[in-house]
Amino acid sequence: MNVSFIIGRAVLAVVLMVGFYLLALGIASALLWIPYAELVYAHRVTPKLAIICVVGGLAILWSVLPRFDKFTAPGPQLQREKYPKLFAELESVAQATQQAMPAEVYLVPDVNAWVAQRGGIMGLGSRRVMGLGLPLMRILTCSQFRAVLAHEFGHYHGGDTKIGPWIYKTRGAIGRTLHSLGDGSWLQAPFRWYGNMFLRITHAVSRRQEFVADELAARAVGAKPLADGLRSVHKVAPAYDYYWRSECAPVLHAGFLPPLADGFNQFINAANIAQKMDQHLEEQLADGKVDPFDTHPPLKDRVAAVAHLPAGPELAEDLPAVSHLEDVPGLERELVTQLAGPETVAKLKAIGWSEVVPQVYSPQWTQLVQLNVVALKGVTSEALVTVAGDLKTFGLTLVDYAKEKPEAEQAEGLANGVVGAALTLLLTQSGATLHTAPGEEISLTHNGTEMKPFGLLSALQKGELTAETWRAQCAGLNLAGVDLATAAGSAP
Repeated sequence: MNVSFIIGRAVLAVVLMVGFYLLALGIASALLWIPYAELVYAHRVTPKLAIICVVGGLAILWSVLPRFDKFTAPGPQLQREKYPKLFAELESVAQATQQAMPAEVYLVPDVNAWVAQRGGIMGLGSRRVMGLGLPLMRILTCSQFRAVLAHEFGHYHGGDTKIGPWIYKTRGAIGRTLHSLGDGSWLQAPFRWYGNMFLRITHAVSRRQEFVADELAARAVGAKPLADGLRSVHKVAPAYDYYWRSECAPVLHAGFLPPLADGFNQFINAANIAQKMDQHLEEQLADGKVDPFDTHPPLKDRVAAVAHLPAGPELAEDLPAVSHLEDVPGLERELVTQLAGPETVAKLKAIGWSEVVPQVYSPQWTQLVQLNVVALKGVTSEALVTVAGDLKTFGLTLVDYAKEKPEAEQAEGLANGVVGAALTLLLTQSGATLHTAPGEEISLTHNGTEMKPFGLLSALQKGELTAETWRAQCAGLNLAGVDLATAAGSAP
């Protein structure tokens, strides 16, 4: 690695930090000097001006005062004794990159891995910390995970984590200063200008750091596993938040703990989710535009930058990186405990994804239909063609789980939910087979006829399903002439 580049980054970080503090102290001093000068030289004090200057000056001084780094564990700490395979891999990569091991390693709920220096003041007296995402380890192979680890150790190698605290603390001080001065204050102007300049310069340095860490990882492990790992992370990472909100949160709120990592694996392999992720990856690989406020270079540029380096050894077998962990279910419970607290998690019952519908969703569907039984009374399955013609109006007659009427923009979604719940309950009561898994839309099959109840109204509304086809399906599903309100009495 270029020594002059490392020295240049360190000098730049110090110069930018010193520049900000000189700006802040200069403005604060000028503000505090104004009422003093008015009193000494003009022998008077303008109360409003004096208050503005004193409050503004003290606010700036308080905002730029260095803070201790109070580190909060982002997840369960992983110990060498309990996870020897993982730590053997970490030590191997540390040796390959000629770096010391982090003092602490944490499991985090993210498709990401990171390193940092935490504790102390401005990085002084700090310790090395590493975070490893459980969903990241589920989607990467061992070789790809090794390349990602080498990239993170590359940040240690380049001194990025030592420079980082200086940059992060200065960013924090700028943010606190802007906040303390209040929106619309003319005093914000110089700090807003310096903040934009600071972000542009430091983020450009951060992007360069990523390239350097990528190169070290590619040379230590191989360009192919690194590039493949980068593609996987960029492809899958945006799906995790949606998975957590749509699949995990409802189950956790109902008092159950499903297998999170396995569920995520099912989720990203669902056909419709996989298609969206592939499309997102293609867009990432095609777009090489650099945003000056991005801390990472475009994926396209990162993959191209290591393409000329050795690909790395061919492996006969490349297991999932999660194989480095013992007792994944226990770790998932620890991870949720870190997020929700021990009292909440102690009440959660373990559940498989195949049990989620009868244990979680069916009771919720029954409740939703019962809350809307009056609005559903007289609405037969065939009449849903008419309902779909004015879906928003029908949705406005319904209530949600909190017994609240929807806003206009949520009315159609609620209508789809209520009707979907009623149809699902009716069909399962009559013996239909229900198909679902994380990431997949609920579908039912009865007498050889398949339907997706929660998308029915939208399909009718958009013309994707004709009235004639739907009426024919009603006959095949034994729904002809059935009043949806009778679903309120259906057993889950």
